[in-house]
Amino acid sequence: MTASDALKRYREKRDFSRTPEPSGDREGALARPIFVVQKHDARTLHYDVRLEADGVLKSWAVPKGPSTDPKERRLAVRTEDHPLGYAEFEGVIPEGEYGAGVVLVWDRGTYRNLTERGGREVPVSEAIESGHVKVWLEGEKIRGGYSLVRFRGGRGEGWLLVKMDDGEADARKDLTSTEPRSVLTGRTLEEIAEAD
Repeated sequence: MTASDALKRYREKRDFSRTPEPSGDREGALARPIFVVQKHDARTLHYDVRLEADGVLKSWAVPKGPSTDPKERRLAVRTEDHPLGYAEFEGVIPEGEYGAGVVLVWDRGTYRNLTERGGREVPVSEAIESGHVKVWLEGEKIRGGYSLVRFRGGRGEGWLLVKMDDGEADARKDLTSTEPRSVLTGRTLEEIAEAD
């Protein structure tokens, strides 16, 4: 499947003459795949966790955002693939458009795929299909190993985002509370909303 095919659902939900979101025309990848976590104040406040794979950003909505505590299991809802250019999107999605609300880039960086089966690395897209992904994130706010595990399939598919128990784990931190600002611009959701 090409990146263009993977973005069909994303494009069908949006009117690019009205929303400032990227259409997905940018192609190509960096030497190491990227990840981004966007704080999104839509109908409800949530965090969108996105991993680059196969020329798109594979995406999950995480209501409480990522945790640094391995004992925390955060609900993650799979959403449509997004274009790579979305990793830099920050702004206001207008009323009447899918996902209307304010978006900021809460964290970003590169990642390493840790998913293995039988001693060989499993490509991220294949790992998503099988329902278990392990990655090492090198972000500006979050670092270390994280797993995405599907616990329910079919319609209403459900996933969990879990911090691995490694040297970057810290049950005392609550980065979603203490680090509200964008890593791109230093702005808060309120400041982005006022500027647009």
